[in-house]
Amino acid sequence: MWFTNLLTNGGVGTTVLMLAVSIFAGLLLGKIKVKGITLGITWVLFVGIGLSAIGVACNHDMLHIIKEFGLILFVTAVGLQVGPGFFRSFKKGGLAMNLMAVVNVALGVGITVVIANLANEELTDMAGVYTGAITNTPGLSAAQQAVGDLGIEGASGRLAAGYAVAYPLAVVGMIVSCLLLRWICRVDLQKEPSTADAPAATESAPKKGKGGILLIPVFVIIALGILLGSIPIPVGMKAPVKLGLAGGPLVVALIGGWLGVKKGWFSTDFTEGQGVHMLREVGIALFLAGVGLGAGEKFVETVQVHYMWVVYGVIITMVPPILVTLFGRWVLHLNYWTLIGFIGGAHTDPPTLAFANNIAPEGCKLPNMGYATVYPLTMFLRIFTAQLLVLMAV
Repeated sequence: MWFTNLLTNGGVGTTVLMLAVSIFAGLLLGKIKVKGITLGITWVLFVGIGLSAIGVACNHDMLHIIKEFGLILFVTAVGLQVGPGFFRSFKKGGLAMNLMAVVNVALGVGITVVIANLANEELTDMAGVYTGAITNTPGLSAAQQAVGDLGIEGASGRLAAGYAVAYPLAVVGMIVSCLLLRWICRVDLQKEPSTADAPAATESAPKKGKGGILLIPVFVIIALGILLGSIPIPVGMKAPVKLGLAGGPLVVALIGGWLGVKKGWFSTDFTEGQGVHMLREVGIALFLAGVGLGAGEKFVETVQVHYMWVVYGVIITMVPPILVTLFGRWVLHLNYWTLIGFIGGAHTDPPTLAFANNIAPEGCKLPNMGYATVYPLTMFLRIFTAQLLVLMAV
């Protein structure tokens, strides 16, 4: 009796317990590989959805705070990690790859709008499917913040439902896109060069920083990032867009990581170290668990009623990266390892990068380089376009 009450009372203890169970079980499941493929930390989302779907009740206000805080930690850590090499990458081929990323985003948005019009779907709902199809959790947060600012009742939950429905097959779809690219282009993995030139993801720096500064004040970055993210940017529509709780900290962390290494305040040993990595993993785990526990209650019902959202999500997931990477291979003659890293970065999807690294030759850094080169710009564009889809709907 007491255990049943614990699972259904929606209190603080229940919420913390379910977050812990979601993350613990999700991380364990993430270690399972099928033919070398794993969904990794994405399992945290699925476990949260499952727990919520069977009737576990959590405090939704608390879930919201934890979810947003986890997202902030995640993007701050990502900014610190890729910041040192982000600006330098534009001098070494990164410009072409980032232009490819812009086209990839534009295709995804265009396909979303076309589907909404042809299928008579609400564009606000399709914005949720869009964020799930591109596995972009900050974009979901930005879209939810936009509907909250506009006062659209019930839209936040439907956004989360669309995201949760599209997300699972999106992870699989991107890996399938990597395999299709290999098949269409007849790539011989044994003969594909593993040391071709690619944009640098990091740059060297002194081992010790000046003045003994070895640690960035993370919460100062977060505070400045939230302030930046709160500034409205007019776009000529019914409401302005904002960098939001994800974009603001990401921008500040990017600049902080780049400037800190450039000035020698700290080394890449810090930005690539276990501390920042742990910050990133804890942040994304909290966010995914929060999204899953909050969306799972209506997940089964949503799939039954809106099963076509799954199909729409697969189209949004797979068509843009296949078209763009074929151009990259046939016209720009980019390396296959770089391109499959690009697919992961262009959809801000860590499982795709994990898959790319798993099939790449030992010591090959090209997937990481392709991923890191386009990740920051893609993140900004996903955050903006998710909000724009919402604004276009009102």
